[in-house]
Amino acid sequence: MTSTPFRLPSDDRESSPRTGFTRAHWEAVADGLLDAAWKWATPGSAMLDLPGRPSRSGVRSDGLEGYARTFLTAAFRVAGADGKDPRNWLERYADGLTAGTRTAGRDDAESWPLILDHTVYGQPMVESASVAIGLRLTRPWLWDRLDAGTQDRAEAWLRGALRHTPAPNNWYLFPYSVAGFLESVGRGDGETARARQRALDLLEGWYRGEGWYSDGDGRAFDHYNGWALHLYPVLDGYLSGEAELSAHHGARLREHLESFSLMFGADGAPLHFGRSLTYRFAAGAAVAMGAVSGHTPLPHGVSRRLISGSLRYFLERGAAGNDGLLSLGWHGPHDATLQEYSGPSSPYWASKAFVALLAPAEHPLWTAAEQPAPSEGPDRVLSLPSPGLLVQTTRADGIVRLHNHGSDHVRPHEAETAQVSDPLYARLAYSTATGPTASGNAADNHLSIRVAGSRSRRVRIHPLGAGHGDGWGWAASWHTPVFPEGAPTAPGLRVESVTLVRGPYELRVHRILGAPAGARAEQTGWATDPAGEVRSALHPLHGWAEEETVRAPQGTAFARWAVLPRLSAEVEGTEVLVAVASLTADPGATPLVTAVGAVDVNGETVEVRWADDGAVSHVSFAPLEVTHTP
Repeated sequence: MTSTPFRLPSDDRESSPRTGFTRAHWEAVADGLLDAAWKWATPGSAMLDLPGRPSRSGVRSDGLEGYARTFLTAAFRVAGADGKDPRNWLERYADGLTAGTRTAGRDDAESWPLILDHTVYGQPMVESASVAIGLRLTRPWLWDRLDAGTQDRAEAWLRGALRHTPAPNNWYLFPYSVAGFLESVGRGDGETARARQRALDLLEGWYRGEGWYSDGDGRAFDHYNGWALHLYPVLDGYLSGEAELSAHHGARLREHLESFSLMFGADGAPLHFGRSLTYRFAAGAAVAMGAVSGHTPLPHGVSRRLISGSLRYFLERGAAGNDGLLSLGWHGPHDATLQEYSGPSSPYWASKAFVALLAPAEHPLWTAAEQPAPSEGPDRVLSLPSPGLLVQTTRADGIVRLHNHGSDHVRPHEAETAQVSDPLYARLAYSTATGPTASGNAADNHLSIRVAGSRSRRVRIHPLGAGHGDGWGWAASWHTPVFPEGAPTAPGLRVESVTLVRGPYELRVHRILGAPAGARAEQTGWATDPAGEVRSALHPLHGWAEEETVRAPQGTAFARWAVLPRLSAEVEGTEVLVAVASLTADPGATPLVTAVGAVDVNGETVEVRWADDGAVSHVSFAPLEVTHTP
């Protein structure tokens, strides 16, 4: 761990026994982030050109991104203080708005790029939402003090978001947010109404249940649920006071937090899963929004434990460098965590976590004593059939594991090819203590079929079901193995996978159908630092012939260099393969090789008797049935 580059108040272990952080810490971090970023502002304050490699959208778009995303931090900071702005942040943002919109579209050092369709590097549409929300939050102290000409030019620029096509996912909430601001200042019309209704209609289609949205028409379930798909409509309802809108989306946020609150480790880490992970502590935005709006099932002490734990986790692990700037990565810089749209200012969507500051100092979010996070309680297993996810937590080490049998990153119109396989979605499991290996290294938590020297990849995931009982749970899916070299698929080849968990153990059962002669199956476990406290194990129970340890020299977001266990076996036709895996930092954990007392595989039915208590887990295929008898 490293020390934070910001000057923070002393820890308050009386009110915050878990994290030591208070509202004053949040204000100090906000000021520290803003102060560091503003050192890179253009003379007219319209751009914050932070150092680093540009995104695919180019330097000018990146400069706008720096302005817009840090504006969110400043807006939450000042609005939460009822307009008190001792560092005069809003004066700088007012100057930047004036300079950026004066000749928008001109190719110079200050003019903001125009908002265009997402197909032509439409990143400014993303940033328009942050600008609009910032203006809405600070209206009495910024917007209302602008001259009429600047207001008109700002509106003209923002309306580009209403007149161009967003990406087919959460991007529709950007014109929604722009329209909400324009209506809040008396500039609404048919155009703003259409943008808002279009977004709300799409949200209804993307809602899958249990508080989870897909990010578009496919099956991408990730952190965008919290920091976008819930945040924008609930914040809009909170600011507008529209009771029906607030109640509808607030109820969904409440249900989302029932499961999402379990997805933070005891050390404060959110799950390393899905794209845009460089936004880091933005993962706490939904928790904070729930507390601010009242749409939460969590006691306020738990909410503060989660958001402050996440903030402190990243600050202590080098997310902000010695210069105070958020780096592109996870702890520190980490290229494999990034997407091609990531630029130097991208990490500043972490600003969304500062929605917590909309709760004033006397709010119970800040006055209630911190309580343990859900992952700090007894071991838990929670299945989420709608997104196809299975959550497993262990009190002994505070690690949270997510078994993925339903979330992928394949859009409905895309062909299923190995080229679109994404390590941040395609793996069987993710956690708060490990990250996936990079695409050029051996894949962790992966079942592959090797045909003619080419290892298959998991791309589109088809959920088969999920469920849980007292202390145990399961999830299942199938996929068509696709290959990066040679023929993209093998005729008739299919893999059905079941994960059953209890305590720290993961029973992994696979049925392979249609394996061609000469094929070889490989199963890997978790990738960990061999010198670290977190340990990975994978033990064969049926069908596997060979065991080995393979290396991942590119490491993970948690380890500079990693190793992972791998099992393999020759397969042909229909085969059932069974193994047990574990990921633990508990020094007293029972060795994995002694976890299972007996295994019985009869055709396509598997029964496992557990050594500790004699409980029996049963998995059968065709039809799929999973049971667990204490």
